Amino acid sequence: MKKIYLICTLAVFVGIAAGIAFFLIRDANAKIPSNITLINQNGDSYKFGADDSKLKLVEFIYTHCPDICPTTTQKMNVLKTELEKSGVFGKDIEFLTITIDPYRDTPKVLRGYMEGFGISKDQNWLFLTGDRQNIKRDQKSIREIATSLQFQYKDPGNGQFIHTTNTYLVDKNNKFIAKFPMGEKFDKKEVYEKIMKKIN
Repeated sequence: MKKIYLICTLAVFVGIAAGIAFFLIRDANAKIPSNITLINQNGDSYKFGADDSKLKLVEFIYTHCPDICPTTTQKMNVLKTELEKSGVFGKDIEFLTITIDPYRDTPKVLRGYMEGFGISKDQNWLFLTGDRQNIKRDQKSIREIATSLQFQYKDPGNGQFIHTTNTYLVDKNNKFIAKFPMGEKFDKKEVYEKIMKKIN
């Protein structure tokens, strides 16, 4: 009986270890496809493979989100100020906020969202959406970006998306470095330290 218990315990341990290893390997190999192009809040094209000079902190939102998305954006705005003080924002790192609701979140809507948080209009924090003329293609592209980072979302039909709650730090080649919780659990200090460690 004791032998059976030990075998079962070992099997459970091996199964847990294998599961953890799978997720670690999956995250380590995650990368945003470089051939995807979206448009930013000004209607200009943004291609993910075009800029290999900066780290990127990637946030997924939709502007009708009642809580976790705006909370994350607000915390990122404070983080931005801290990175500016350190002289690295715009030089070594940029922010990308990608809407998962490109049909409603037009460039104009995204500009209004930015204004609501007092986010300056520069090229170092871009808000990305789809082109209304090619909305189905760009919805697919946004889904592809999200899937590449294991971010999942679904519209149950009422316009209030259900989504996972992570932001992502990717390297100059859009490859996964780390993920952080969204909302109230977004720890600005933790994210700041991870960014500075990667820069230095």
